[in-house]
Amino acid sequence: METLIRRPTSQDRKVAEKSLVTLNKTAAAISKGKSNVVKIKIQESDEFITVPRKALDLLFSILSNMAEGKSISLIPSDSEVSTQQAADILNVSRPHIVKLLEEGKIPFKKVGSHRRILLQDLIQYEAAIGEQRAKSFEFLAKQAQELNLGYE
Repeated sequence: METLIRRPTSQDRKVAEKSLVTLNKTAAAISKGKSNVVKIKIQESDEFITVPRKALDLLFSILSNMAEGKSISLIPSDSEVSTQQAADILNVSRPHIVKLLEEGKIPFKKVGSHRRILLQDLIQYEAAIGEQRAKSFEFLAKQAQELNLGYE
């Protein structure tokens, strides 16, 4: 699986912003519907396509990120990622990922000499670390309050 990460051009951002405005206007009507699918008209061919509502939510998220100038990567949840891709996802170095794997903190398998990590395992690790950070932050904030360190 190859990962291409490119920032949206200024033209892409403008188109995404215009599309978001239109989507926001129709969001109320779409949310009132009881169907799990949405019909979208393709202007160039005058055809309608039916997409799951979840796909429309994903499109909204993609457009929001593009409008902000952020790059987007879509990876199926059952995918396996390389150590470099995992490092990119967690925003850490590849050697740090290798260390976490070898310490058993993230499950992986070896394909030849290459390590492969299930994306869902990586996401679970990221969530667990986020929880741990939040608890540590709460503890430190509470301790600062108890010690009257001047934080309000």
